[in-house]
Amino acid sequence: MRTSSRVAGVLGVLTGLSLALGGVSLAAPAVHAAPADVSACINQVERELKGGEAPASVRASCFIAVTGAQDECVSGLTEGAGVTKGTAEAACKLGAE
Repeated sequence: MRTSSRVAGVLGVLTGLSLALGGVSLAAPAVHAAPADVSACINQVERELKGGEAPASVRASCFIAVTGAQDECVSGLTEGAGVTKGTAEAACKLGAE
């Protein structure tokens, strides 16, 4: 194998590694922020449940809110968890912030 081919291969690997690590560092703040938003959404629903713990369907819908899919979040909370529409809309809005 030629030296130039080896150098090009090594540079390619290093470039890919740099991009991968850079992507992780850019994604880290968003991942760090998500649990607080999900928690705010879940807490809003739990207030309506008057102390009851939110079921898995509520947690799933609140995770959807973080992605920005408000309609899916609201329908998941109202249809899947039996939450009132007003509470669902407020919770999903909190989850998206």
